[in-house]
Amino acid sequence: MASAAYAIKLFAGTSHPELAQLIAKRLRIPLARANIHQPPSGETKVTIVESVRDYDVYILNTCAGEVNTALMELCIMIHACKIASARRITAIIPHFFYARQDKKDKSRAPITAKLVANMLREAGCDHVITMDLHASQIQGFFDVPVDNLYAEPSTVQYIRDHLDVQNCVIVSPDAGGAKRATSIADRLNVDFALFHKERKKANEVSRMVLVGSVSGKIAILVDDMADTCGTLGQAARNLLEAGATKVYAFVTHGILSGPAIKVINESGMEKLVVTNTIPMADKVEQSDKIEVIDVSHVLAETIRRSHFGESVSYLFHEVPYSNGIA
Repeated sequence: MASAAYAIKLFAGTSHPELAQLIAKRLRIPLARANIHQPPSGETKVTIVESVRDYDVYILNTCAGEVNTALMELCIMIHACKIASARRITAIIPHFFYARQDKKDKSRAPITAKLVANMLREAGCDHVITMDLHASQIQGFFDVPVDNLYAEPSTVQYIRDHLDVQNCVIVSPDAGGAKRATSIADRLNVDFALFHKERKKANEVSRMVLVGSVSGKIAILVDDMADTCGTLGQAARNLLEAGATKVYAFVTHGILSGPAIKVINESGMEKLVVTNTIPMADKVEQSDKIEVIDVSHVLAETIRRSHFGESVSYLFHEVPYSNGIA
């Protein structure tokens, strides 16, 4: 029987060990040991080094780097702990796998996020912790509890600590993000604006129309993720042309693929502020405009509350304790 002091085991896959270490440090527990490697055959081999019998097990892997490898690692680790008699297994997926493939938007298109949910369930997952799902409805793909955390409290705290709030306007880069942006604007008691955009094809923006006034204000773009940054780059240029004094962008998941770094550096925005749901060290080295908010304290407190049967909803609106810049 696991003793009360060591009832939690936190494992990490290979996608984001730095975040797992930060969470373990905040929980004041050692990171549990698991050997993960890929032999020349290309298969993923996982060995859980220590006993998990009757423990509350948490396994962290995020959608970053070799995405399919990270997903298989997570499923195999869940399965390994399940058949080793773990009491409960929680998957911590800060950036959910295939979150943008959440609906059948054209003929014969797969709903891959639903497939991922099925894979996790079949592997033996009892609970999922994630952050800023691309679409909240993804929670409905699961038959197990899902805690969808938000970066909003940390974002609001950063804005209050670093910017002149009364001179800010919150801007959504598209109509789909209007709810997220208005929520932040309401909390800060500032104005809101949004862009209406028309796409040529995925990841290519053809035309953006600003709805609202930003003249003489600090414009703050907010979105759930930044991939190629085409939308954010064009939005930043349009905001400056519309009279904004400065432009900042806040996103939860900084994927930053392809030309993203070049776009950020040439966009005219002051800062792109992202969370560390995805490893950002290599991106920060390439641009001094990128700043990282650490959300390990939010995930650690969620684990603690989940383990002791306390409510997690408090964390949807408040930062658990002092936030840090990674």
